[in-house]
Amino acid sequence: MVVAQLLIYAGAAAVVGLWWIDTTSVVGVAGWLTNAGRVTGLLAGYACAVLLALMSRFPLLERTAGSDRLARWHALGGRYTISLTLAHTLLIILGYAASAHASFVSQTTTLVLTYPDMLTATAGFLLLVATGIISARAARRRLSYETWHYLHFATYLAIFLAFFHQLSNGADFVAHRPAQLAWYALYIGVAALLVWNRFLTPVRRALRHRLTVTEVRPEAPGVVSVFMSGRHLDELGAEPGQFFRWRFLAPRMWWTANPYSLSAPPNPDYLRITVKAVGGHSEALARLRPGTRVWAEGPYGAFTAARRTARKVLLLGAGAGITPLRALFETMPGQVTLIYRARRPQDLALWQELDAIAADRGASVHYVVDEPAQYSSPLTAGGLTALVPDIAEREVYLCGPPGMTAAAIPALRGAGVPHRRIHHESFAF
Repeated sequence: MVVAQLLIYAGAAAVVGLWWIDTTSVVGVAGWLTNAGRVTGLLAGYACAVLLALMSRFPLLERTAGSDRLARWHALGGRYTISLTLAHTLLIILGYAASAHASFVSQTTTLVLTYPDMLTATAGFLLLVATGIISARAARRRLSYETWHYLHFATYLAIFLAFFHQLSNGADFVAHRPAQLAWYALYIGVAALLVWNRFLTPVRRALRHRLTVTEVRPEAPGVVSVFMSGRHLDELGAEPGQFFRWRFLAPRMWWTANPYSLSAPPNPDYLRITVKAVGGHSEALARLRPGTRVWAEGPYGAFTAARRTARKVLLLGAGAGITPLRALFETMPGQVTLIYRARRPQDLALWQELDAIAADRGASVHYVVDEPAQYSSPLTAGGLTALVPDIAEREVYLCGPPGMTAAAIPALRGAGVPHRRIHHESFAF
């Protein structure tokens, strides 16, 4: 994880260095504006490549940083990229307008209509800004995961449309063949990662493993488990706590691949996911028929026992977050305690399996529900300590809805758990 961050920062420093080496002096307001536009443009172009690399599902990144952390980096990087792109556009127009003594509108028209590759770059710019707007938190709340996911693919087109104007107009690339080759290598390398990991690998694995649905089993109100069998499942290398992106080749479902964690340890005979109906795709899982073909992309995620550094472990989950925790509860080494939170007793999925696992391995499981009140417990430092007195000595795996996670982290810190021993995975998109 640290190595990945250092590489990103080193790349950004190299990009700024490219401008520095190529710039002998900066004179006047027009010069400062134009050069600020050059720097922000270089950084925006570099940031676009980094954003795509973070979401390329490169196995090494997925195993070390984890999909959840990569998604957070991608979201933060997206905000920086949009800001840099807007700054680049405004600064270049203002700098060129000041140099030519032209108005802002006149200079914008000249740039867009007369400079090479600027019409397509403008289209890419507008598309990138539009994608940024629909990715804002307020807009995302109004979109289903499937809609948001496919609208997000417009980023690929936006970056492609904007790419060529960098080389045909950028002062740091025009007549600088080494810089051009380095930029081509960066983008072609990222494109290769995307094509291989996001498109070719899923097809290859689908043909190799031939997964099909064998059973759909109700577990709780609005919750079902989907069992899938196939060939050579041991070759997938999945671990408890990881997830796949599942594409079910059924009507109105084949066009999207949604992430669901394994809810049981993987074995050579079958894989199982347990899903709560919270959207169109998850609701449709209850209607799947045995024999439905499945494409599985993965495994992804670093929410595994490999993160454990302490002998004692606490698994803390709620809602759909119980699924990876259930797999970890069965297989996690050491002394393990599970806290499972839900709104009502009937919302507790897989509780019979959890009780059986607890009895088999001599572990503890605590069920906490909001209703009735006698079985509730506040998600505070005091409430957690009352359930697990030695909580400060434990490694904590946390998984659940964003609100629960946001409340649990400060409660765990207040109970004495160091931040480095809190591992969490979010189900927000």
